[in-house]
This record gives sequence, structure tokens and C-alpha cells, in this order.
Amino acid sequence: MKIIKKIVLALLVLILLTVTTGYFYFDKKFSPPENYLKVSGIGENIRLKWVSDNENQYSALLLPVKLRGIEQTFYMQLDFGSPVTVFYKKSLQSIQNEFPNEISLKPTQKEISLDFNIKGLNVSSSIFELLDYGENIDSKSPQAVNSIGTIGTDLLEKRTVVLDFANHNCSFNELKLNDAFDFEFKKRKILFTAKIDNQNLKLLYDSGTSGYELIVNKEEWQRYKLQNSKIKTEKGNSWGNVLKVISAQANEKMQFGNRELKVSEVTYIEGVSKLQTFLMKRSGMQGMIGNKLFLNHKLFIDCKNEKFKLE
Repeated sequence: MKIIKKIVLALLVLILLTVTTGYFYFDKKFSPPENYLKVSGIGENIRLKWVSDNENQYSALLLPVKLRGIEQTFYMQLDFGSPVTVFYKKSLQSIQNEFPNEISLKPTQKEISLDFNIKGLNVSSSIFELLDYGENIDSKSPQAVNSIGTIGTDLLEKRTVVLDFANHNCSFNELKLNDAFDFEFKKRKILFTAKIDNQNLKLLYDSGTSGYELIVNKEEWQRYKLQNSKIKTEKGNSWGNVLKVISAQANEKMQFGNRELKVSEVTYIEGVSKLQTFLMKRSGMQGMIGNKLFLNHKLFIDCKNEKFKLE
């Protein structure tokens, strides 16, 4: 009996060590790096630029930026699903070909030192991550929308963001919010709590999934969608990874802060990795919301103090 007890105790200790080690491994692996952004000034009434495709009018949200020493306007996607601001290597190499004195970039580089400006807001870092992604810029056409990177939630640690979707502009300032509601800002992820059908849901606000109102798992999608709704299937793009996006009409009400929002479409995604699904469940997240949900509103988000409000 003593031997059996010792074996059981040893197994329990082993399981505990494995779980603890796994917890700290995943916690460290998926924690964002230190915030190296240096930010000064404020940016007010920055015009929003929507990217549309054949199926979605609001597939991505871009902001105009200028790189130091270059007069041409470029664009960066505003993506709250990304905890860091990154640049697209292929796009910067194209810029370097036209402005060799302003961009210094070697083929083997994984990071770059850059300064950019968003209408008065100055952002710089000596170690912006480079993604092997992007397209050649078109500097000849005034109508060209040259996307060169992604603005992540590291910027939101430095400034309050005001997204005035009704008037198609946004601001980055140091506004303190009054009469505001709490939210979670965990590992630089924005997690709101909203209520649908008397059920509280923890929802990730991912502006990178811009053109969707509410994204849930397939089971919840079946629950919320209208019975005879037409099914819409699209291809999604997550930095080069192709996903299958399935949407249907809905007729739900979401209690969000002190406002009631209409959910007219519900979506689920196929192609998400098992690891991503595991991490979503582990965080308690039950879905995602995109920009489309807020199109007629003004959203204030203060990540430093974890406060938001909706007008």
C-alpha cells in the first residue's frame, strides 16, 4: 500500500509540475514583447480609409501615415488584434528602391528603426518587427493606397483612441474618460463584456476583422442566425494565411455599455489553428467583434485605465 501511495503521489506531483510548466510556457510564449514605442504629440480628426472588396465594404481600416523624410502618404492598417506595430518588409524594400537615402534595409533584417507621423502624432522605435509580407508601392498614381504596415495595440498603451465611425475619423489623444465602463486589457488584447439574450459574453475587439459584426463558434452561430438566412462564404486573409469565413443574417440585440446595438449578421471562421482555439478558450473569450458593429457610433477606448464608452 505504501508503494502504491508513493506512486500516486509521484504521479500527482508530475502532473502538477507539467501543468505549471505548461502554463508558464504558454503565458511567456504568448505574452507581447515590451512596448518600445516612443510617442509624442496628439493626432486629431485623422481620416479613416476603408478598404473594400467584392463582398465586404469594410474589409480593412487604414490610417494615413508619413515616414520621416518622405512626403508621400502611405497607409497602415489599424489592427487591434495585433499587440505590436509592425511593418511589411516587401513594401519597405519597394520604398527603399525609390528613396534609398531615407530607408536603410538589408535583405536579412528582421527589425528596423523608423519614425512615422499620423497627423501630428509622432511614433518611433528602433526595433519595429518586419513581416515578410506586402506589395510594391505605386508612387505614380495619386489614388494608390500603399499599405506598408499594421498599427497594433502597443500604441493604445500610449494614447486614448477615439473612433468616430459616424464621421469617418479617429483621434489619438490623452483624454480622460468620464461616465465610462470597465473592460479588460490583457496581453494587449481588448476584451469587452456584452450581453446577448441575457447571456454575458467576453468578446475580443479585433479591428483587423473589420467588416464583421459578431464572430462566434459554429454552435453559437447556429443559435444566433436567422433560420432561413442566405449563407455568405468569403475567403479571409490573416497576414497571408487563408481562412474560410461564413456569415448569415441575424436579428439580435447586444447590450454594450449603456447602449443597445443591433446585430444584423453573425459569422464563424474555419481554418483557425487548434492552438489559437485553445488560447481563446483559455482566456475565457467567447467571440470577436469588428468595426462594422460600431459604424454609426463614436467609440472611446482608454487602455491605460481600462475604460471605454460608446456614443
